[in-house]
Amino acid sequence: MKLIRNIAASLVCVAAFSSCTDLNETLYDQVGSENYYNSKSDVIRAALRPFEHAYWSVQSRHVLNELTADQLITPTRDGWWDDGGKWRRLHHHEWNVEDGGDAQTEWNGCFQGIMQCNYVIEDLAKLDPAKFGMTKSEMDNFTAQNRTLRAWFYLRLLDAFRNIPLAVSFNDPSLNTQGQVEPKRIFDFIEAELKECLPLLIVKEGLGNQSMIQGQWTQAGAAALLVRLYLNAEVYIGEERYKDCETYAQAILDGTYGPYEVADRWDEAFDWNNDTSDEVIFGFPGSQGYSYWHYGSDMYWWTVPARARYYFKDNKAKAGDHNTKYAASPSYDLNGNLYTYELGMPVQNFRKYAGDERMKLYRNLGNNKREGMFIYGYIEYVDENGATKRLRAPELPYDLYIRDAVGPFGGMDPNKWPAQKTSTLQTGDHNSGWHFAKYPFYSDDESGQMESDYTEVRLPEIIYSLAECKLRAGNKIDAAKLLNSVRRRNYPAENLDDNLYAPEGRAELNDKEMLDEWGREFFAEGRRRIDLIRFGKFSTGSWWDKTPDEGRHTEIFPIMRPILNANTQLVQNPGYSN
Repeated sequence: MKLIRNIAASLVCVAAFSSCTDLNETLYDQVGSENYYNSKSDVIRAALRPFEHAYWSVQSRHVLNELTADQLITPTRDGWWDDGGKWRRLHHHEWNVEDGGDAQTEWNGCFQGIMQCNYVIEDLAKLDPAKFGMTKSEMDNFTAQNRTLRAWFYLRLLDAFRNIPLAVSFNDPSLNTQGQVEPKRIFDFIEAELKECLPLLIVKEGLGNQSMIQGQWTQAGAAALLVRLYLNAEVYIGEERYKDCETYAQAILDGTYGPYEVADRWDEAFDWNNDTSDEVIFGFPGSQGYSYWHYGSDMYWWTVPARARYYFKDNKAKAGDHNTKYAASPSYDLNGNLYTYELGMPVQNFRKYAGDERMKLYRNLGNNKREGMFIYGYIEYVDENGATKRLRAPELPYDLYIRDAVGPFGGMDPNKWPAQKTSTLQTGDHNSGWHFAKYPFYSDDESGQMESDYTEVRLPEIIYSLAECKLRAGNKIDAAKLLNSVRRRNYPAENLDDNLYAPEGRAELNDKEMLDEWGREFFAEGRRRIDLIRFGKFSTGSWWDKTPDEGRHTEIFPIMRPILNANTQLVQNPGYSN
């Protein structure tokens, strides 16, 4: 399996900055020839090519699932980040067929990935495994990995658009639909593919072996996608499938598909050596020397102050300068009073339970270690001359004091509040909203700088899904114990009596708390939108600078104008104009 990871890394190096950003590329214009397959390595390279595209594509999903939800915001900052109001329209659920670049990228990116998978699946079917020194089971595994990846793409499209075409062949267009099919047909296709592929995929053999299979779909990974599918079945097709969700989640926890375990640190699954974490079920391999899409601009690289390189000492990192696209939605108004919203206010949501390790100020400890997740207050660093300085705004002359509020603070004293009392996405500055570092930003001197893999599926997702199923079935005690099995790592021992859910502690678990806990554990992991939808809050709820929608059509995205123009057999999604 080490051979596969090394070949995958080499393939990423070649492909990362060429084809993945071109949504109009001709697929396999050079790779897809009868003369290409001459060795086992050639087979592996072809089989893994769609995975790099898949890794790149997570960026558009992140934007759509976080900036339309209640926890992350992109406010204006001294004239920065208005961009014609596109981020406001996502936040306010006011997008339309003319204004949805990320929705178009999600559609195109997923279908391009699907067609890449189709190509590989059909190519591998023509090959004789023995010719390449492979067994039939090895070849079946590579085919099943691409079928699983294709199901992953389709699950994203079902989540975002519901009504989509079904394409299962690259070489025979007659097998594909030109227009959309019912969501149930897509749901059934995903379900059948994952069930058929599951026994064909490899099983993780033991604890401590994740690095040898990182980047490959395993049986646990396919089962985890079934958990995602069934957990949201009522949203997708109007059918409750919580019992099926529970069955597969429990099988994963029982080790049916290999051994996994929750790490004893909240950040292990995101750290530089997270390929060794037994909490990770599936991750895309990333490295500074190859590709690092989650560290590239539109995700975690832009979750910190613009000049944060002075604080992190990552001045030579290859991903460019930091930026301030993402921050936590505020908890306080411009009089210093706590908002009373039921949703949003993620920092306050973390504050609810004292001693949370994630609430510490993020800082690098040296030797590829960090602590804390949030960046707030004055951010001090020592410059090259040994002087202690504070991070400053990138253009205006004021020291940053990052607050859990949005407003025109400038260089105002931390105990002061501005006379301007309007707090919206249009009234922010570089002090507005706590920043965060889910993945670490190690210094130039540390070998772990930008070495984190992107964690797509981790064991707590399975535990939380099972807990939600049990809570919905009225089994609050077992749901609480499942959640506590993850939550206890976040708090000091002396706080556990207050912080764990009853009966193991004094905290009370209910539906609202379940949604809140999804928000804490999976903060900024690209899934908040579907959790809100599943709990009936996405279109009907209120949070900072966001009122309820006029209808529920915003729970899926429209099909963008260029896509409609390219295929006249597509029908616009309900609630949107053609």
